[in-house]
Amino acid sequence: MQVDEATVRRIARLARIKVTDAEAKGLENELTQILQWVEQLGEVDTSAVEPMTRVVPSAIKMREDVIADGEIAATVTANAPMSEDEFFVVPKIVE
Repeated sequence: MQVDEATVRRIARLARIKVTDAEAKGLENELTQILQWVEQLGEVDTSAVEPMTRVVPSAIKMREDVIADGEIAATVTANAPMSEDEFFVVPKIVE
């Protein structure tokens, strides 16, 4: 894909970057080379490659999915200015 000066200026405007005429000419070439490299990556056959999240294999530590409140609600609300039935009481701000 060939990037022209209009595309460079549009990208610069979207990124809120001020680009001079000389910089725009240089960026045309750089962006074109980057996009050509990305197109080369698209030619690689990755159908037999399993998706991964990291380079080094590691097992995810699993734990039981249990819902618990920690049983410390009274401790948590102990220093609150106002609490009721182990809930924080706050003033009403919307009428």
